[in-house]
Amino acid sequence: MAKEITPRVNDYSQWYNDLVIKGGLADYSSVRGCMVIKPYGYAIWENMRDALDKMFKDTGHVNAYFPLFIPKSFLSKEAAHVEGFAKECAVVTHYRLKNSADGKSVIVDPDAKLEEELIVRPTSETIIWNSYKNWIQSYRDLPLLINQWANVVRWEMRTRLFLRTAEFLWQEGHTAHATPAEAVEETEKMLHVYADFAENFMALPVIKGRKSANERFAGAVETYCIEAMMQDGLALQAGTSHFLGQNFAKAFDVQFLNKEGKQEFVWATSWGVSTRLIGALIMAHSDDDGLVLPPKLAPLQVVIVPITKGEEDMKKIFEKCEPLMKELKAKGISVKFDDDDTKRPGFKFAEYELKGVPVRLAMGMRDYENGTVEVARRDTKEKSSQQFDGVAAYIQNLLDEIQKGIYNKAKNFRDANMHRANTWDEFKDIIESKSGFVSAHWDGTPETEEKIKELTKATIRCIPLNNAHEEGKCILTGNASKERVIFAKAY
Repeated sequence: MAKEITPRVNDYSQWYNDLVIKGGLADYSSVRGCMVIKPYGYAIWENMRDALDKMFKDTGHVNAYFPLFIPKSFLSKEAAHVEGFAKECAVVTHYRLKNSADGKSVIVDPDAKLEEELIVRPTSETIIWNSYKNWIQSYRDLPLLINQWANVVRWEMRTRLFLRTAEFLWQEGHTAHATPAEAVEETEKMLHVYADFAENFMALPVIKGRKSANERFAGAVETYCIEAMMQDGLALQAGTSHFLGQNFAKAFDVQFLNKEGKQEFVWATSWGVSTRLIGALIMAHSDDDGLVLPPKLAPLQVVIVPITKGEEDMKKIFEKCEPLMKELKAKGISVKFDDDDTKRPGFKFAEYELKGVPVRLAMGMRDYENGTVEVARRDTKEKSSQQFDGVAAYIQNLLDEIQKGIYNKAKNFRDANMHRANTWDEFKDIIESKSGFVSAHWDGTPETEEKIKELTKATIRCIPLNNAHEEGKCILTGNASKERVIFAKAY
């Protein structure tokens, strides 16, 4: 199976596609620009969703669901927002089909034109704030902390499975607050939730920061983000949290009676992550033999492969392993006993390696008689023989060790590819020959940012939080700069 995977060094993009397809995560769809998420890939998303959902609820948020369709007039109410999404919108113009004259096909019924076109949601700020207008009357109704799990459509014809598709799954939080300080606190809190999830569940080190004005979300006053580095040195935005000020409250007239008895517009935030995180998981950790999945997100954490010559041996090993499986499941560890006798053990080993199962146990009749079991870990490929009695505790500790090991490997890679540039020549050389993240001075102007992007294809990924004040000179213009920012080429 590994021979069917293109090595990273030969073609990183094809390696990624090979893992997605051959690893059974997703497939191309007959709908151009869209993808099919297969059960194994969806199981990873479910694990991500469940972990994040608990983190949201632990911070006081509740789930709701809002319509897929947005009246076109809603998007017109916030100018920056509509400008940011206008070119990505899918538009519904009719509500009915009818048979063609020859009866061989169906056509759009010209008499069924909608009075107002509907937009398939690219994001839900407008439809949600239209509802919030009716829900918020007084300071007692605040804060309003709502999240929804949904699909969105941003018209995209150049498909990159999980990374860039016309339709994708995500969550979007939309909150309303009485003061700007509360809204900013919420925005930063959710950024830290995302960073916590990325590092502790995805084993993915991230840089927390603010976006430049050019890179902000359409309609936001401030956008915060987490940025991760993939194995090819490119950056991937892994989550965003936006302080929206009063822009949407004013656009939809969402006011509340404050404690002083005065009408005031509420302050808003929105924040989201998507199935793009599955792409990040693949590109940050996997190798030329297949997926490498952190145990906390792996759909299957432990697989037991019996090595037998007949049904009787299979039965003996299963009965030996059955109490172990019950013990592992009681600890919240997912486990499978692979009794498929149509595949050789070597084929199974390669298959589970390809799928990134963190721990593989193998037991033959000699192991059975000696009371031992072979334990193989996916991340380092190390194998060891363990006493069968007590192996459940060993596996539990091993899964924790693998989770930390995957994170440390990714962090070491990220740190080794963090560069500093003080001159334009240094900056260009790093971007062109080394890739990775580059810490450099920028004069703070959109014009300089655009020029750097035009000349190198590198963008400002973020202005790190708690950035040290450091006087310097912009790498391109030589103008004064008060702090360094992080540049990189990105997905």
